[in-house]
Amino acid sequence: MGLLGRPDSPQQAEMGGLTLMALGLIPLFAARGLLLRRAWSRGPAVATQIMALPVAWTLLRSSGALIPAGIALAVIAVSALVLLVSPTTTQALGIRGPDRA
Repeated sequence: MGLLGRPDSPQQAEMGGLTLMALGLIPLFAARGLLLRRAWSRGPAVATQIMALPVAWTLLRSSGALIPAGIALAVIAVSALVLLVSPTTTQALGIRGPDRA
């Protein structure tokens, strides 16, 4: 409606579009930060993977060809979460753990 029709509130449609663009850019910035080994990038990357889990659950609860997509998304999201919180990643990003003073 916002692109091709007449939305009820143009301001709300524009804000929705800006929000979607921001949500699309955050994972890209986080990925770039991880590639450059920036400590700040782990938080947005973890948040992105956590947001992928309900999407995977919804796909798994559907029928037909969406179930394999849900399985793939769930496996990728859980694997990424495990890798993001692993001690090796924490050390590579220069994040101090609780055992270091």
